[in-house]
Amino acid sequence: MSNLADADRWYALNVRTRWESSTANLLSGKGYRTLLPTYKPVQRARAAQRAVVAPLFPGYVFCQFDVSNRLPILVTPGVLSVVGTGRTPIAVDDSEIAAIERVVACGLSAEPWPYLEVGQRIRIQSGALSGLEGILTSFRGSHRIVVSVSLLCRSVSLEIQRSEVSPVAARGAVASSVSLVPSLGNAVA
Repeated sequence: MSNLADADRWYALNVRTRWESSTANLLSGKGYRTLLPTYKPVQRARAAQRAVVAPLFPGYVFCQFDVSNRLPILVTPGVLSVVGTGRTPIAVDDSEIAAIERVVACGLSAEPWPYLEVGQRIRIQSGALSGLEGILTSFRGSHRIVVSVSLLCRSVSLEIQRSEVSPVAARGAVASSVSLVPSLGNAVA
């Protein structure tokens, strides 16, 4: 890849928790283009309501820079690393950045969502089946999934709201991936 192409690439930066906004501002002040999509979380009833915004991808800021000159990025307060494999940063596809920008610009309500794949082990979080684990077998529309639950060495398929399940992390792994909406594809994490 040429240096000219590298200069126009977007990368996901892993940043300190709750430092997303200040890190994005510091990087913008250094002349870098940043993207920090936010949302307004649902507030529980309180006596003093205040407007709160939270990052759509907690712990991450998107930044456009030349990967061969990443030291100024890495020394910015709050930046922990550039997301990649090992020590090799991996650029975020321009189509994914464009999709995130479109979601933010449209003004519709967006919120973090667990990234789920067919075949993944999941846990039901609410309702009568709370705590039950199963395997995600398919998606039905954008809000329902089919989960296979093993009972007596047989599978029973049930249809459940997507909002009622969460991924089960593999031992030693952390389930931190999120997706804006099911049609956006892979999330950056």
